[in-house]
Amino acid sequence: MNFLLETLRLIVLSIFYHLEAFIKMFIPSKKKDVSGEIVLITGAGSGIGRLMALEFARMDVVLVLWDINLEGVKETTLQAKERGADRIHYYQCDCSNRAEVYRVADQVKSEVGDVSILINNAGIVTGKKFMDTPDALIEKTMEVNTMAHMWTYKAFLPAMTAKNHGHLVSVASSAGLIGVNGLADYCASKFAAIGFAESVNLELIAKGKDGVKTTIVCPYFINTGMFDGCSTKWPHVLPILEPADVAKRVIDAILSDQFYLLLPRSLYFILALKGIIPFKLSIVLGMYFGAFNFMDAFKGRQKKQD
Repeated sequence: MNFLLETLRLIVLSIFYHLEAFIKMFIPSKKKDVSGEIVLITGAGSGIGRLMALEFARMDVVLVLWDINLEGVKETTLQAKERGADRIHYYQCDCSNRAEVYRVADQVKSEVGDVSILINNAGIVTGKKFMDTPDALIEKTMEVNTMAHMWTYKAFLPAMTAKNHGHLVSVASSAGLIGVNGLADYCASKFAAIGFAESVNLELIAKGKDGVKTTIVCPYFINTGMFDGCSTKWPHVLPILEPADVAKRVIDAILSDQFYLLLPRSLYFILALKGIIPFKLSIVLGMYFGAFNFMDAFKGRQKKQD
């Protein structure tokens, strides 16, 4: 193709896809049937991971639940069975440990089968200023929030690619789109997770593997305990999200093959502004939204006392 033809094609497709997106705002996409799919959720022992498992429990899928907290993932399994799940497997797995991820992945493939929906949900946060964060905690944050995604992809993507069927889900964060004062290591890990998921998706498209879908989830603070103490200046614009609602929205995004899911919707507007306004104005905007003080009273999830 020459320059004019390719430019014309770009213009036509731009109009078409904008119209398609506009129509989908009023006419939701048809949801796919996931019956019989093998769904693996990391970090399933609590929070959003547990709630997603409970949503999937009603959908006739095979559930595979991972968590470093064995008691937590056992409890999720019991609750999922109460919701109707009859094909469910749980495993203790430290997702920061590459060898352990590969070992447990091999166990899953041997005992359950090839995972067709992979939800990388496990995550940690230190909540410390960068210079106050011990090196070991920075490494752990990157290992759990980023590197674990690479190891699970390595373990389960080959089967999806061979069948040209599957779904890769990255539960990232709005902190992977916009830097936040007091979350340097966390932001770095989430920016990396998003970039990784986007890049692998492009590799799949380039190979013609359009049957393997990707969904990248970028929520604001969720009321799971992970960010206890964090505040929001304007809750009507940037509310602290309720876990049950987030879990349902993630499942809906998976079922409709939605690529990006930003929560709340105001993030779409804020992210668009980031790309067009001067940097100094972005600082003023950050102050307006309270981004410099989100983490001032951070406590995080408190460990239970014996």
